[in-house]
Amino acid sequence: MKVTNQPGLDDRHRDKDGEIRHKNPTTKISTLRETYGEKFAPGYDDDDTLGDLLKKEDVESLSKYIEKTKKK
Repeated sequence: MKVTNQPGLDDRHRDKDGEIRHKNPTTKISTLRETYGEKFAPGYDDDDTLGDLLKKEDVESLSKYIEKTKKK
């Protein structure tokens, strides 16, 4: 999987085929807060994972979760 030098959505990079690389479901909430701010995922512990968040929030991706929280 080759990555282009141009950042995509949320500063993630696109693969050569144009697909945006997805965050790993084992990524800790604390790591995501470094990117999205301390108020990201209120009610979740730093040790919870992206997979935990997606399952509990019933969304399929980080970008869908961000869209969902912006609507509130």
